[in-house]
Amino acid sequence: MSVTSVSTFRSRRFDPLGVNVELPLKGTFHPMGFRLDLATNSRDVIEAAEEAWSGQRQEFDTASMTMQVFVTAEGPLAEPGTHHKAGALYSDVSDPYNFAHVDLAAQVAAVYVSQKTVSDHTWLRWFYVESIAYLMLDQRHLVLVHGGLVARQDAGVLLCGASAAGKSTLAYACARAGWTFISDDCAALLPGRADRLALGRPRQIRFRSDAPRLFPELNGYVVRARPTGKLAVEVPTSALDIRTASRTNVEAIAFIERGTGAASVRPIPADEAFERILADLPTYGEESDAIHEHMVRRLCTAPAYVLQYDDLSDAVRLLSVLPRYDF
Repeated sequence: MSVTSVSTFRSRRFDPLGVNVELPLKGTFHPMGFRLDLATNSRDVIEAAEEAWSGQRQEFDTASMTMQVFVTAEGPLAEPGTHHKAGALYSDVSDPYNFAHVDLAAQVAAVYVSQKTVSDHTWLRWFYVESIAYLMLDQRHLVLVHGGLVARQDAGVLLCGASAAGKSTLAYACARAGWTFISDDCAALLPGRADRLALGRPRQIRFRSDAPRLFPELNGYVVRARPTGKLAVEVPTSALDIRTASRTNVEAIAFIERGTGAASVRPIPADEAFERILADLPTYGEESDAIHEHMVRRLCTAPAYVLQYDDLSDAVRLLSVLPRYDF
């Protein structure tokens, strides 16, 4: 009588859930200084994570986030998905081959993507690797605010505005004028701190498709559709002659409004600034929302202004002489 081991029987079992898929490639990364343990079966995933976070060190003594990325040969390039949250459970579904499930309480994510999606590192980072890591951080350790972030003489200015208002363009124009670039569209606040320290993402800038007309050095970078459907240019800041940093203390908030006519800047009350910023943040539930509101209220102890301009040089000049500064 032959004897078959239990492990052999298990290997023969039908695996419709993919529980036996091996993830032999592993890496540890530190987005914004927080530990993320990543496991996958695709070298493209590791390379995309390296593009986002290589060289960043652990700065905060918190439990690690965990992300597993399963890649299949079949399936299309991911399209904008549908997002749902129930309690601590979050889902992002593009199609049967591109989706993610996240346990926000446990800080664990399972991501399933096609080879076509992972082959495009920018696409993969935008939809899944970076966005899910920052989502988990936003539920536990950070408060993410929609805005560009630049600094001059160690004093930070948060650039807020509606989508396509020109935050990235103005942030880069400031950097070209000698300011320090920190982020083009996202600033992260640290709950529990008494100051207004904000962390950024200084490795890439995403411009609108007309940016090469304004900045000739961007010619040669490929214009393509972003996952949102808008045309954009993504440029690594390492390829640009600008100064970058990962953080700054926010000393002023500027709500930018592009238009025609003379450039101007006017102060607005803290309550108005609070409402403007909060209206641009998604709700994640009562507990998270309370933390976010508290930190945005603290952020708005910085003086806030509405900056109206048509010419970028006028905008940079006005930012340099905000009443709070002594430049």
